[in-house]
Amino acid sequence: MQSRLFPLTILLCAVSAFPQKAPIRIAADLTDAPRKLFHAEIDLPVQAGPLALTEAQWIPGHHAPKSVDNDITGIVFTANGQTIPWRRDDVDLYQFHLTVPAGVSTLHAHLDYIANIKSTNEMAVLEWEDLMLYPAGVPVREIAIEPSVTVPAGWGIATSLRPTSPDDPKHPAGGTVHFAATTVETLEDSPIMTGINFHEYALNDEAASSGAKPVFIDVIGDTPEDVELRPSIVADLKHLVTEALAMYSSTHYESYHFLLTLTKNPPYGGLEHHESSDNSLPNGALKTDQAMEVGGPVLSHEYTHSWNGKYRRPAGLATANYATPMKGELLWVYEGLTDYLGYVLGARCGFLTPQQYRDYLASTAAMQDSTAGRAWRSTEDTAVGISGLQGGSAWANWRRSADYYPEGDLVWLDVDTTIRKLTNDKKNLHDFLLIFVAGKGSTPPQIVPYEFDELVSDLNQVVPYDWANFLHQRVYEVQPRANVEGIEQGGYKLVYTDKPNEYEEARMSLWHGPAGPNVWFSLGVQLDAQGAISDVRVGGPGDKARLAPGEKILAVNGKVYSNDVLRAAVRESKTAAGPLELIVQNDTLVLTMPVDYHDGERYPSLVRVEGTPDYLEEIAKPLTPAPAEASP
Repeated sequence: MQSRLFPLTILLCAVSAFPQKAPIRIAADLTDAPRKLFHAEIDLPVQAGPLALTEAQWIPGHHAPKSVDNDITGIVFTANGQTIPWRRDDVDLYQFHLTVPAGVSTLHAHLDYIANIKSTNEMAVLEWEDLMLYPAGVPVREIAIEPSVTVPAGWGIATSLRPTSPDDPKHPAGGTVHFAATTVETLEDSPIMTGINFHEYALNDEAASSGAKPVFIDVIGDTPEDVELRPSIVADLKHLVTEALAMYSSTHYESYHFLLTLTKNPPYGGLEHHESSDNSLPNGALKTDQAMEVGGPVLSHEYTHSWNGKYRRPAGLATANYATPMKGELLWVYEGLTDYLGYVLGARCGFLTPQQYRDYLASTAAMQDSTAGRAWRSTEDTAVGISGLQGGSAWANWRRSADYYPEGDLVWLDVDTTIRKLTNDKKNLHDFLLIFVAGKGSTPPQIVPYEFDELVSDLNQVVPYDWANFLHQRVYEVQPRANVEGIEQGGYKLVYTDKPNEYEEARMSLWHGPAGPNVWFSLGVQLDAQGAISDVRVGGPGDKARLAPGEKILAVNGKVYSNDVLRAAVRESKTAAGPLELIVQNDTLVLTMPVDYHDGERYPSLVRVEGTPDYLEEIAKPLTPAPAEASP
């Protein structure tokens, strides 16, 4: 018992050394961003005695603890001109212990951050947890903090924080900008993007006169050309705002900023926040209609999170501080429902055509159906396990990873079409959202937690049904085959043809660069453009031939490997008498590997089932008129 009580005693004493009468002040300096360095000067109100300060460990939206951050460096504490010694906690490596001397009311901390992947010569992304220290053991929404940031001359600043010093996003000057005092919870939720190539676009110009909440997209790029969006893209983004408001019938922000970097430097993706989203896409992600069908839904997904994920949040993810472990069981709602809605909005606002949306559903269903690991692992377990069971790509289909995203697409499509079927198309998922995200009307940013039972209750208010069993079977039980009920109730059937799926080709091109041939649904292997194998589908022809991730195909049927040579061999397998003959190199050997396959090219597609309601067409139909396209 003493070993359990002693740390609590220390923590209570440490907290008592932090009597907050004034906000913490944090000044972030990004002028060294081109050198991969951020700096911070932090002033904390304190009183004499032991004090424990902490970094954030469990960051909302990441669904997993961050690694103990050796990129935070150069930590020095001073008070009244004297350096104060400190010691890292032996167990909680995110905490720092020190003793505040008598007579000291303000503790100063200096620290640096090595921004290896968050800065270039042209731009930087500041996530405040990379520079922030605050008192341990205090709920983060109760800690006041006043931020400022200094950036290189001429760089624009994009953030949802409210500036208190002059800042004109139309004429970025760089230098120092001060922001209104807020809380540690809100500051962590309010990243800053900054760069020399910057352009802000207003996405609802009428907001000032109509009382609507203003929405912007702030674009930062490697070159000046990157930030000049096509007028058609700006029109689609404006349409996204009106479609989201029609879908969710509420807002839970005072203003909203899409923060977008368009860059040749990965990593790419998005991270949600209440009043902004941190998005990074390849330079060409918005340049062509083909790229837009893949890059655009990233934005509609993260925007949806303002309602689902930030405002409505599973109780296990709505922790009071960033030290309490998060529980991911309901990520199939947090991320899965958001993914479904994000693609629906993408189709409605013009990022994807209705056909491209159906291609996306075909690819999603086919990929999940060919994921061998579903024979032993439930979707719920991928959500629960994501906080500690992440891994690489080898044998990814047998391991499963964050499958609650695509499985959520299929589950919530099933929910949507089931509601339509049960009500003779008089109700749909929008009626659920009127209760789930709009039931309390529009609000400022806040967190309203929920549990599984509330989902069931809300669905039953839309239409009585055994929703608990419906969801339990599809999410919590092992399902060896993918859920295609939503597709079939929507009036379509998943089939495989010899014609490539355009959405899948666009996805591979945008995210992976020059891709290898898509033979996943035929040979059951995933390849890069040089023939290197990154994954093998367990139970597929490649697996039966004993192919393995990490090997490289050198030749196909006696011909030197190329994408076209392999495609031709797969196409000709329908009439070939014998197996495909691959010459493969592994770590130490070159081997001849026969693959017994004779079904030709196979690509997923949806075909219309005549005589059934076309719910997929309805789901992709806009609820609001498209705005006029502005002149360049």
